[in-house]
Amino acid sequence: MSQAQAPDPRQTLSPEAVARWLARHPDFFVGREGLLQQLKVPHPETQGAISLLERLVLDLRERAEGAEWRLEQLLESARHNESQYRRTRELILALLEAEDSDALGQALATQLSERFRTQSVALWCAPSLTDREPQPPQPPRFVLDETAGTRLAALLDGRTSRCRRLSRKDWQRLLPHIEPPNQAGSCALTRLTLGEPLGYLILASHDTEHFRASLDTLFTEYLGDVVVRLLVRQTPGQ
Repeated sequence: MSQAQAPDPRQTLSPEAVARWLARHPDFFVGREGLLQQLKVPHPETQGAISLLERLVLDLRERAEGAEWRLEQLLESARHNESQYRRTRELILALLEAEDSDALGQALATQLSERFRTQSVALWCAPSLTDREPQPPQPPRFVLDETAGTRLAALLDGRTSRCRRLSRKDWQRLLPHIEPPNQAGSCALTRLTLGEPLGYLILASHDTEHFRASLDTLFTEYLGDVVVRLLVRQTPGQ
């Protein structure tokens, strides 16, 4: 009767089996440091092999660099948010200090130009916000008429606010106090509403990418909410 042959380790030990065994025996290399120094693994970036310890050092360095990059991204985001908060705070304070609706419009245009690189602003106000004023509104405020209202509603296309391109023709009609771009610009639009429709706020730029369609409109909506409340508060008889 022949003696049974021992199984060939190369046939019974798969890489997955070795990995599972080492995971269950994390102390295997204790006292076998020489073995660690003899193990060779592929270099992650170039041809050839390096020791396991060198590979671990490279992996740790890569992880540290990744963590450092993520930390820098978080810090940059924090710096941006702080800057945005400070600029928004100064803008709102300037609007609160405006003595009347025309001063409010001027403060809005000035602050947005200086702090947010917005070239032009227009406030199209419903007649109910202007019909009791002793003088016609001064740019950037305008009385909302049927033609402007229809076009602004079409540009919003059923939305409360949006960013989009603005043709030269629309610029001339909706921002008549500012020289239009040669061809087209961009704008952020928001509807002014406080229980009822009271107008529109337009922020515009000659740069077609400044208010690109993919931008979030949260800031524009927030600004519109503030402006419409101040306009109502400053309307004679309110």
